[in-house]
Amino acid sequence: MPLSSRLLSAVSPWRSAPAWRIALSGGLDSTVLLHLLATLARCERLPPLSAIHVHHGLQVAADAWPAHCQALCAGLGVPLQVLHVKVDGGASLERAAREARYAALAGCLGEDELLLTAQHRDDQAETLLFRLLRGAGVRGLAGMPTSRPLGRGTLLRPLLDCSRAELEDYARAQGLSWVEDPSNADTRLSRNFLRQRIMPALRERWPQSDASLARAAAHLREAQELLDELAGQDLLAARTESPWPWLNLPSLELAPLTRLSHARQRNAVRTWLAGHTRMPDSDHWAGWEALRDAAVDAQPVWRLGDGELQRADGRVWWLSGDWLRVPEAPVPWPDPSSPLKLPGNGLLSLEGVPPSGALEVRYRQGGEVLQLPGRGRRDLKRLLNEAGLPAFLRGRLPLLFRDDELLAVANLPLLGASGAEAFRLHWRGPTNDQGLS
Repeated sequence: MPLSSRLLSAVSPWRSAPAWRIALSGGLDSTVLLHLLATLARCERLPPLSAIHVHHGLQVAADAWPAHCQALCAGLGVPLQVLHVKVDGGASLERAAREARYAALAGCLGEDELLLTAQHRDDQAETLLFRLLRGAGVRGLAGMPTSRPLGRGTLLRPLLDCSRAELEDYARAQGLSWVEDPSNADTRLSRNFLRQRIMPALRERWPQSDASLARAAAHLREAQELLDELAGQDLLAARTESPWPWLNLPSLELAPLTRLSHARQRNAVRTWLAGHTRMPDSDHWAGWEALRDAAVDAQPVWRLGDGELQRADGRVWWLSGDWLRVPEAPVPWPDPSSPLKLPGNGLLSLEGVPPSGALEVRYRQGGEVLQLPGRGRRDLKRLLNEAGLPAFLRGRLPLLFRDDELLAVANLPLLGASGAEAFRLHWRGPTNDQGLS
C-alpha cells in the first residue's frame, strides 16, 4: 500500500480536529511527513495544516535550518512557525533538548488540535533496544505510543508502521531535499551508537529485526494496558475520600493497598504516580516499602523526582511545588473583608464579622494557645492533635493573630472565633504541581 494511503488511514480518526500542526525539523522524516500531508490536502478534505520548527541553538549548523524549513513550507503552501527555545544543560543534553522541544510544541497547541511527528518503525526499534539496555519495565519497553495527550491537544505519530527506507525512497522519488544533523554522526551519544553501530549489525544477521522489535513493543504495550486495567481496579478501593476534602491533595488510603501482593502494590502506586512524577528506578522502590512499613506514629517520607509521598493518618499524600517550601510569614491583613493571598500558601478568606484591630496571618511555631468558649485557654498543639490533622499540614495552616493573641485557626470550625466577633477562616491551599502528564 502506498505511503500516502497508509498515512491517510492513520490520521483518519483525527479528521475532525480544528487544526493539524506538523513538527518540522527539516530532516528526512519530518520533510516526508510534511510533503505527504500537503499533497493529501490537495485531494482530501483535511483540517488546516501548519508546521512548527523548534530551534534549539545548540550548534552552528542549525542556524540555517529555519530558512530551509521556510523555503520548504512556502513551496508547499503551508504556514510555518519558528520557535526559539533555551536548553538547560545537565547530565543528558539529549533529554534536555527533547523536553524543551516538547514543552514548546505543547504550548502551541490549541484545544483539541493535533500535533503530528515523524517517528518511524526504525525509531521504535531503537527506542525499545535503548530502554531495554537501561533496564526499563513493561511501560518503558512498550515504546512510543501512536498517540497521547499533549498540552491542550493530542500528539500523533502516524508513521510508526513505516520504515526509514520507505521514507527515503519516497523523498528521492519526489526530489525532496532535507537537512542532515551533524550531531547524528556522534556515536558518543547513546542513541547514535545504537543507530550507527548496533542496528546495522542486527539487520545484517536478522534482516527483519526492526519489524520484530517494533512488534515486540506492540505486545508489551498490550501487556501494559492490562496492567493499567488491574491498577485501575486496585486503586478504586484506595481512592476513598479523605477526612479533609478541602485539602485538595492527591492521596490514597493505605490499607487497601497493603492487602495486595507487593507486585500489585507497585503496579498500582506506579500508575497513580505516573501523573505526578518521573518514575523511580527499581532500587528506589525500597522507599515505598519504608513508607508502607513504618511505625504508626512515624512520619515517613519517600522523596521522588518531582515531589514526595508522605504518610499520615492511614493515607499516603502526594506533595510538590509550594507544599515543599516553608510559607512566608507573618502576612498583614489590613482588610479582612477581602480575600488575602498568602505567599506560597494559597488564599485565605473570612466569613462573618471581621475582628477589630491590626490583624496578621502567621504559622505555628510552638507554644501557641487559643481561647475557646467553655474550655478556656487550650494549647494549640493539643487541639490540632485532637483534630487529627496530618502532620505535614500543621505547620502551614493559617493562624489569625491580633497582636500576640491567637484568634482563630483556618478551616477548623471548632477553632474559630465566637461571641461578638464570630467568624470563620476559609483557606484554599496552594496548587499542588501535577508534575509530568
